[in-house]
Formats: sequence, structure tokens, C-alpha cells
Amino acid sequence: MREIVLDTETTGFEPDTGDRIVEIGCVELVNHVPTGEVYHQYINPERSMPQGAFEVHGLGDDFLKDFPVFKQIGHAFVDFIGDAKLIIHNAAFDMKFLNAELDWMGLPRMPMDRAIDTLAIARSKFPGSPASLDALCKRFGVDNSSRTKHGALLDSEILAEVYLELIGGRQPTMSLVGTGGRDRGGDAGAWKPRPRPAPLPPRLSEAEAAAHAAFVEGLGEGALWKRSG
Repeated sequence: MREIVLDTETTGFEPDTGDRIVEIGCVELVNHVPTGEVYHQYINPERSMPQGAFEVHGLGDDFLKDFPVFKQIGHAFVDFIGDAKLIIHNAAFDMKFLNAELDWMGLPRMPMDRAIDTLAIARSKFPGSPASLDALCKRFGVDNSSRTKHGALLDSEILAEVYLELIGGRQPTMSLVGTGGRDRGGDAGAWKPRPRPAPLPPRLSEAEAAAHAAFVEGLGEGALWKRSG
């Protein structure tokens, strides 16, 4: 099962008023395990960044002007995510911007049910508790000390760890299949259990054994325990 943990950074809150995506970061998971494959792209929003955003994102007009616009990278982004489920914190926000950018390119929109919203999962599991990404990092002991400024790829990497904790911890599989005998120091096919050097002592006392025998005797000759020996 392939999933993509995704985050975007934008110039503001509403694509309908001209705000655009300035950064996309993605981390690939297969069977809930990070593969090391990532997608990261800065994007020229073709508009000025609001002054407050400089401090939040650490990005500015001079930095972004030399990067491609979304229509130049849209196909590569769509190719990377493929048909995988998207793991997003506050999915409605990112999906709104991604679908606006895809609309402007004339590409198909992505349905909302394609996104798994970790914010919704956190609110369901911990009602009334803070559910921001930073709060969840603190709850699960995920190191976010490098998150001094928002960054799409860094946030995606952190969210991948948080997501695995939200769905049950960082144990994607629990397999009882043998590992070739490495844990036993030899070939699994050649291993055989050894007899105990000394038998275990009986767990029943003599009084308990006598009481059981008396109980069985009182059941009569047709008792199942007598017929089975």
C-alpha cells in the first residue's frame, strides 16, 4: 500500500483571492514505512509574499522568483503522487490549494476522500486536546526541534512519524514468520526444541489432586472424564 505524506506552504489562506502555493513537500510510505523517496519543490507564486509570511516560512520574493511556476511542475507533482492516498494535516486547506492550481492548469481535481486528515484523526482520538502538529509531536515524543520555521518537506517528514503513531505506533507489521534462524544462531529448518534438563514440578498440591479425584469419582460411571481415561 502506497501513501504520500504531503504538506504545502502558501502565500495566504484563500486561492479564490489570489493566494498561491509556494512550496510542496512529500514523503512516500509503502506499507506505512518511509521508503526514502521524497518530492520537494519551491514554486514562484507570481505574486508578492505577504510581509508576515517572510518570518513564518523564511521565504521571500527574491528567493522564489527564480523557481518555476506551478504549471511548469504540476505534471511532475501529479506523476509523483500517482493514485496514492494523501496523508495531510488539516487536509481541507492543502486540498483546496492543490485543486485550485490543478484547475488553473486544466488538470483533473483530486477528490477529498483521497485525503486522510491527521488533524481529524487526532481530534477523534484525543477530543478536547490540542491537535496541532507541534502538540502531537510533544504527545508522541517526536523530535521537532528543527521546526523553527515552517517548511513543507520538513513538516511532511515530521507528519509521517506522527501519522504512524496515530494509527498505532511505529510497528507496521508484526510477523511471526521465521527469519532464517538468525536469532537462534543457525538454520531455522535444523533447529529443534531441547528437552528440559529437569522436569517442572507439579503445580497441584496433594490435597488438590485428592479433591479432584474425589470429585470425578462422584460423577458416576458415565462421566466423560472416566470414559476418556
